[in-house]
Amino acid sequence: MIKVAIAGYAGRMGSAVVDAVTAADDMEVVCGIDPFQKESSFPTFTSLADAVTACEFDVVVDFTQPDVVAGNIEVALKAGRNCVVGTTGLSTDKLEELASKAVGDACLFYAPNFTTGAVLMMQFAKAAAPFFPEAEVIEFHHARKKDAPSGTAMRTAQMIAEARGFESGAPGKETELEGAEGARGALIDGVPVHSVRSMGFVATQEVIFGSMGQTLTIRHDSWDRASYMPGVLLGIRNVGSLQGLIIGLENFMS
Repeated sequence: MIKVAIAGYAGRMGSAVVDAVTAADDMEVVCGIDPFQKESSFPTFTSLADAVTACEFDVVVDFTQPDVVAGNIEVALKAGRNCVVGTTGLSTDKLEELASKAVGDACLFYAPNFTTGAVLMMQFAKAAAPFFPEAEVIEFHHARKKDAPSGTAMRTAQMIAEARGFESGAPGKETELEGAEGARGALIDGVPVHSVRSMGFVATQEVIFGSMGQTLTIRHDSWDRASYMPGVLLGIRNVGSLQGLIIGLENFMS
């Protein structure tokens, strides 16, 4: 039985993780961590440091906030606990720094997106990138999302850049009008990324490729947080067999 602690258990994603882990036959929720505590059937704490001291668990799942996730990861890894992290906002350099602090065989598994469809979208974009001179990413999220661009959009842009080996020749920031800076989006490794925030969305992303006389659009939509749960459970089941830093759910999709 895999013993799981859930950081951010009182939030929307955290609550979905609680339900998914509780329903699984091979794991159990042993505690929750959240400054906004709510009534639960398991012990709860306001800090991960307190949870590490009071409870034994194999893995902590973190769906908290960009300003606290790094501290949570550091506490868990220094205590030798595995981490499954879905909170975005951390750079690869920061993840590597945190992973270097792990004690024993503790593993830091980070996924910019836990939906299998989004992972496939990124893989399809990687495959298409060498064949199209232009590529742009547009991501749409709910109005309460704390970071922009999304971790998925940033990872997609990085994968496109790595796969194509050339820079776009499309007009860039030098064409932006005065007072309208940002119109061409944020450049992530040379790929423009545009963020839309609006009520009505959960998570949607489009990757638009262009070449002479044609375009290719790859789109993924997530309408319910339940779509993330199979990926979260996959991470929980696999993280204990690995160590160091692992980025991306595709590592477990074989």
